[in-house]
Amino acid sequence: MKKLILIIMLVVIGLGGFGCAQQEIQRYGMVLGLKEDKIPEYTKIHAAVWPGVLKMIEHCNIKNYSIYLHQLDDGKHYLFAYFEYTGDDFKADMEKMAADPTTQKWWDLCEPMQIPIKNRRQGQWWANMEEVFHTD
Repeated sequence: MKKLILIIMLVVIGLGGFGCAQQEIQRYGMVLGLKEDKIPEYTKIHAAVWPGVLKMIEHCNIKNYSIYLHQLDDGKHYLFAYFEYTGDDFKADMEKMAADPTTQKWWDLCEPMQIPIKNRRQGQWWANMEEVFHTD
């Protein structure tokens, strides 16, 4: 009986990892300016993000999405966004998100409150940041 239990335990442990390849996570950090007079409105709408927008974020393989607000020494306010991408085709997922009508309406609401960074890459709204350190 002990041998049978041991065999069952080994099979369960062995099968526990079967077919569960570790998915690589890509981390993204981005920065964007925020108009000072729009801070209350921006924080209010982000306290209750539309369900369709949240659903699209999830469908596009984005996890652990956070946005932070901070006033820098220059007196201007900046947003820092962080998220983890778990899919295998970032470009296609971002195109799917950009094509979503609900997301487009959300962006139409948010963009007039934001100030893009001048030295961002062509085609970017939020300026991508370079990761220089990470620990698990």
